[in-house]
Amino acid sequence: MHGWKVLAAGLTAAVVAGWASAAPPEGAKHQTPAVGTSPARRQIALTFDDLPAHGPLPIGGDRLVIARTIIAALAQHHAPAFGFMNATFGAGDPNAPKVLAAWRSAGLPIGNHTAGHVNLDTVGSSAFLADALHNEPAIAAVAGDSDWHWFRYPFLAEGQDASVRDTVRAGLRARGYRIAAVTMSFGDYAWNDAFARCTARKDMTAIAALETSYLAAARAQAQRSRDLARAALGRDIPYVLLLHLGAFDARMMPRLLDLYARMGFGFTTLRKAEADPFYEGSRNLSQPGPTATLEATAHAKGLPIPDNAPLPSATVCA
Repeated sequence: MHGWKVLAAGLTAAVVAGWASAAPPEGAKHQTPAVGTSPARRQIALTFDDLPAHGPLPIGGDRLVIARTIIAALAQHHAPAFGFMNATFGAGDPNAPKVLAAWRSAGLPIGNHTAGHVNLDTVGSSAFLADALHNEPAIAAVAGDSDWHWFRYPFLAEGQDASVRDTVRAGLRARGYRIAAVTMSFGDYAWNDAFARCTARKDMTAIAALETSYLAAARAQAQRSRDLARAALGRDIPYVLLLHLGAFDARMMPRLLDLYARMGFGFTTLRKAEADPFYEGSRNLSQPGPTATLEATAHAKGLPIPDNAPLPSATVCA
């Protein structure tokens, strides 16, 4: 059995079905915490881009196993998550519809990431909005009665030109969208690419090094986000973490969530995270863009911006 599949071997229907009671869907009404409980002081909302198929599959890989492994880890940690879908991804893969079905069966919501993962700065506002609209029927077909009017810009590109940004924001606002901002990220996509290459070469030493660097980058970037928030805002915010539904993410998800728990983070929904005043421009698209970031907020106050943690080199297992 390939190593990345080991985590999925013990997956049972009960684990996935148990998700619904462990963490309510995004659209569920707020429940008052039980007496004697209090929310975590620091919280992360987990978001996953590129459903149903992100990145290259390692040899022997299976998109449905990837999804189920991630879903099981989320359930085990009582961690809500929000997925963002590209309708053209996974075309020709018979497991792609099953990935979306598994995600929704676990009570996890899905939002819009455009049909073809197009870059606004490349295609312009008209083509971009058309591609976002083209994605909607596929989302609606799997989303059920969940709240799917959340939008994640591919490449986090919101338009270099103000008129382009405002045109897209107005178009999204007219269709009832809010923006899924990103305030924590460590470039997890790069490890998925490297993992596929190292798996093909059966280089277990390199894979072990990837595991170490993945967790180190996650830790460093989480601390970086906290440092930026406290410097620029004087407080923690609920952080919105960008991840991808990739093979290495599946391999590492239990350890990643353990890491965040050890750092003192709890997990919350995207809706609750973006109720924080910092995200007002993400909720109210009548405001001018771009979406607020911790880096831009710190820069506006003349504060230094810490370097990002390094990504794995493109030469790893090349």
